[in-house]
Amino acid sequence: MSDIEGPTLRRRRLGVELKRCREAAHLTQQDVSRHFEWHSAKVTRIETARVAVTPRDVRDLLTLYLVEDEEYREALIELARSSRERSWWTDYKDIMRPGNFVGMEAAATSMRCWEPILIPGLLQTEAYMRALISTGRSADPPQRIDRRISLRLTRQSRLQGEHPLELALIVDESAIRRRIGGEDVMTAQLEHLIETAKLPNISLQVLPFSAGEHSFLGGPCTLLEYRDTTHLDVVYLEGLAGDYYEEQPTEVARYRQEFERLSTRALDHRTTIKMIESLLGA
Repeated sequence: MSDIEGPTLRRRRLGVELKRCREAAHLTQQDVSRHFEWHSAKVTRIETARVAVTPRDVRDLLTLYLVEDEEYREALIELARSSRERSWWTDYKDIMRPGNFVGMEAAATSMRCWEPILIPGLLQTEAYMRALISTGRSADPPQRIDRRISLRLTRQSRLQGEHPLELALIVDESAIRRRIGGEDVMTAQLEHLIETAKLPNISLQVLPFSAGEHSFLGGPCTLLEYRDTTHLDVVYLEGLAGDYYEEQPTEVARYRQEFERLSTRALDHRTTIKMIESLLGA
């Protein structure tokens, strides 16, 4: 069990294993719910990692599924214990979007992101964040805005350290041209982009206006990848009407192909930096 993967990924791994055991026992989710007199949705929530499951529940489930391998049973029970541990983002639960994207990001090995409008959050300066958040959440008290900024700044720590996140970003040309927070804020933001893009684990590409139509015109998209558990790779689609997580391997593979296709149409890393420098008058 990797130390970096955190409770969110452990919960997802546990859900996958419990689903596999249930199917091997030829039981439906309804069968299990009726057996334990649980709410009809509880088994679904366990298997999709929407809720944490107790070690006792895991032990009872494995007994129902006729799983007798003691080493395997203990491994899953331990996974249940570790998946209930507190994480650094727990204190920010009240301001996080549903679905715990932050937990998935914290455990990811690599991420591919498409952003059509704004500089992606992991590469934003504090001043750029404040301008965005203050505008979009003008009714929030200052303390709440500060906490949102603190959360985003803490997320950025994944870009450096012992196990840095491999980050491949494709942003639309409009994202680097749109003036957020005024001239000084935007200048500092573009300079930060250039500096951050020097990190060996970051690839930054701009999709020029001349690229025309493409399959990601609908909105931002993120593909989170996990080196040792690729079957848990997930696509995150953020929208005003709600967020969506695509976890089906065939669909995740399709999005991966679309990212690769979009990358071939975007400016390469070096040309992207030159474009940003031109906006700074360098």
